[in-house]
Amino acid sequence: MNPSKGSMRVEIYDQSYNLRGSDAEHIQKLAHFVDSKMRVVSEHTATIDSLRVAVLAALNIADEYFALKKKYDSLDREYTKRASRLGNVLDSALDEATRDGRRAV
Repeated sequence: MNPSKGSMRVEIYDQSYNLRGSDAEHIQKLAHFVDSKMRVVSEHTATIDSLRVAVLAALNIADEYFALKKKYDSLDREYTKRASRLGNVLDSALDEATRDGRRAV
């Protein structure tokens, strides 16, 4: 990596790419991930066309992304509902405590 320019060389599916970024380790992980996906796709297809392998790998990555996003969105909705219910319970408890406190005075 060239620290002055933030440029580094990575290899994906036997091709070298010069990439820029502030986190070299993260870029290496991304490149390794894409390389791995492309190699898995190439093992399961008869094509040697790297563009076709890249597109199929991209579709697999997109599928994984959307599945995780759907799961995340579902969890987010559930946590939002729970937080709202807990907020309502706390509000009720505070209202009741305030009313009880006023009666005692």
